[in-house]
Amino acid sequence: MALDLTFVRSQFPAFSSPVLSSHAFFENAGGSYPCRQVVDRLTRFYTDRKVQPYAPYPGAQAGGAEMDEARTRLAEMMGVKREEVSFGPSTSANTYILSQAVRLWLRGQGAAIVVTDQDHEANSGAWRRLADEGIEVREWKIDPPTGSLDPADLSALLADGKVKLVCFPHCSNVVAEINDVAAICALAKAAGARTVVDGVSYAPHGLPDVPALGADVYLFSAYKTYGPHQGIMVLREAFGFDLPGQAHYFNNTTLYKRFTPAGPDHAQVAACAGIADYIDALAAHHGIGGDAAARNRGVHDLMRAQEEITIQPLLDYLAARNDLRLIGPRKAADRAPTVAVDLGRAAEPVSEALGREGIACWAGDFYAVRPLTAMGVDLDKGVLRLSAVHYTSPDEVGRLISALDRVL
Repeated sequence: MALDLTFVRSQFPAFSSPVLSSHAFFENAGGSYPCRQVVDRLTRFYTDRKVQPYAPYPGAQAGGAEMDEARTRLAEMMGVKREEVSFGPSTSANTYILSQAVRLWLRGQGAAIVVTDQDHEANSGAWRRLADEGIEVREWKIDPPTGSLDPADLSALLADGKVKLVCFPHCSNVVAEINDVAAICALAKAAGARTVVDGVSYAPHGLPDVPALGADVYLFSAYKTYGPHQGIMVLREAFGFDLPGQAHYFNNTTLYKRFTPAGPDHAQVAACAGIADYIDALAAHHGIGGDAAARNRGVHDLMRAQEEITIQPLLDYLAARNDLRLIGPRKAADRAPTVAVDLGRAAEPVSEALGREGIACWAGDFYAVRPLTAMGVDLDKGVLRLSAVHYTSPDEVGRLISALDRVL
């Protein structure tokens, strides 16, 4: 079964926008277009529910019900309890708050944690700062030529039994290789360590089946998964109640409130139910049945299959050139369709030139300073990043390749 791109693109107002539709959009890793269901829910909330939720009058009751709906439906799709899904202002903020809980959990134990140099800084910096508290921080290093993480290197870091937490990405926002999360989590668990997975760069390509991955924490950003600007954190119950709460003491008995010290954005939480609406709409249109988790898995597989077909010609084109360096795997099946290129010269002027050619993309370090440095990329020049998702069409990739021919 193939993804119906005409139907998919009809679900996104951006494709009929006179402003946005003028360019082929290859900046999805910076934030996807929101689907119509999210836009409609956000508009409705601000129109009819923008009051303190849960109070005993109609607007407040409707607002609270929609916030609960978002948590419940997303939890069902990811195969977890609704209490295990919490919302925050961003993934960076959620990671920082979680790191403060881990700081208290591990303080004085002589424990160690593992981080990687493949990460976006949001899933690395907060953990690295725990070294200031006497917690040993060990770095799982990438292979500089490929940007890959070798599980054998992690095994060596875990060997002495001191590591209590392993923090790593599902995939990097520049390397884009899809790490074997289930195998890494199993390796960590066997060594007595918990796992925190940064899914920000993977979740736009299909919401995770969290039990299958085995992660104790899975973090991603709603604004990169067709929704509003919220961070979503799946924190498994067995780990969440081991950690010291970071919210008001009287909220610490509720798991999804323990690590939300400030009140959530009510409207944006409610609008996240639109992400579930969209996944269900895709499932229904393509004849995918079953419970919420099965529908999500089916849509995930459709999205990934479409992305692989769409992005492979771009990978082939870039790999064939001798005037640039394609970062990450050359096979679309091994990576997310986020394609970073080291041009050997300043990348931002190239992104500007592509903009004049009708291609929306950008350049820089994308907060991936550590992996780019490890791979020998000149940070002053940065990389050109061309990122797609399932709604990107083969025609748009063709337009991109033609534009690259003219600009490069």
